[in-house]
Amino acid sequence: MNKRELAAAVADAHDLDNSTATAVVETVFNTIAERVAADDAVTVAGFGTFERRHRAARTGRNPQTGEEIQIAETYTPGFKAATALKRTVAGN
Repeated sequence: MNKRELAAAVADAHDLDNSTATAVVETVFNTIAERVAADDAVTVAGFGTFERRHRAARTGRNPQTGEEIQIAETYTPGFKAATALKRTVAGN
């Protein structure tokens, strides 16, 4: 399922037109991204928690040459699934 299909499912479930449902889905995703980028965790009860994770700088190795390289620190998005979501996926 892609974003367009998700918006169509929201539109069908709540008797909305596709443009309104698309705007709602976009707003939800953009809000989650903005809050996580601001280092706030976003918790959706029964679904999971989106968070910003830190990766420290480290030494890596170029797989083609074997040369050591320095990998800069970075931040990545992280997601931890809620127990309810895990159970749903597992079929329990």
